[in-house]
Amino acid sequence: MVNGSLEEWLHPAGTNGEINERQRSLTFCQRLNIAIDVAVALEYLHHHCETPIVHCDLKPSNVLLDDDMIGHVGDFGLAKFLPITSQTSSGNQSSSLGIKGTIGYTPPANAEYSMGHNVWIQGDVYSYGILLLEMFTGKKPTDNVFQGTLTLHNFVKAAVPEQLVEIVDPVLVQEMVQAEISTSNHRNEDNARLRMKTEECLISILEIGLACSAELPGERLDISDVVAQMCQIRKKHTVQR
Repeated sequence: MVNGSLEEWLHPAGTNGEINERQRSLTFCQRLNIAIDVAVALEYLHHHCETPIVHCDLKPSNVLLDDDMIGHVGDFGLAKFLPITSQTSSGNQSSSLGIKGTIGYTPPANAEYSMGHNVWIQGDVYSYGILLLEMFTGKKPTDNVFQGTLTLHNFVKAAVPEQLVEIVDPVLVQEMVQAEISTSNHRNEDNARLRMKTEECLISILEIGLACSAELPGERLDISDVVAQMCQIRKKHTVQR
C-alpha cells in the first residue's frame, strides 16, 4: 500500500541507517486509530467469518497503511481456518499443529498447549498485545535490551503507571510537550488537563496490551472486549480535546 507498513513508520531508517524524520511522525491519534483498525480486523476474522480464521503472524510489518493511514492486516501465509469441530477438540489434537509465527510476537509455547482451539485465537490476541505495547513504547520485543526474563511485557508492566513517561515512545512525549508549549500562554489549565487525560489514555492502552499478552491464554482478553475498550479510549480522548 502507498504508505507502506506500520513497521516502516515505527522503526524507519534511511539508506545508511539514518532515521527518516518525515516518516517518524505517527501521532498518538494515528497510533490509536491504527491499533483499533487491527483489533477490528482480528475481531472479524475470529468472530464474524463463516469459518473463524486465525492470522498466526501478526506483527508491524504485516499491518499495511493506505492513503488515509487506515491499518489493514496483511500476509495470511500462516493463517488457518478454524473448523467449528475444532472448538470441541482436545488440547492434544490442536497442539499437534504446533505454534507458528515470528519470534517476539508468539506466546510462550508451554502455556498454550492445553487450550484446544483457543490456542489459535488467544495466540492472535497475544500477538496483538505485543504489537500494542510496541506501538506506544517504540520498542521491539526483540530489542537487545530484552534478555533472559526481561521481556517487553515485563518492562511495561514494571513501569505502568508511575513511570509512564520513561517508557512511552519519546515521539509521543514530545508531542504532548509541544501541545503544551504551543498554547501555554492562553490555556495553561486546559493544556495541563489535556496532557493528564492523554497520559490516562496511554496507561489504559498499555494495560490492554499487558492483558492481551498475559502468559496464560485464559487470562487474555477476548478481541471483542479489546475493540470495545479501545473505542472507549478514543472517545474519551476525542471528547477532551
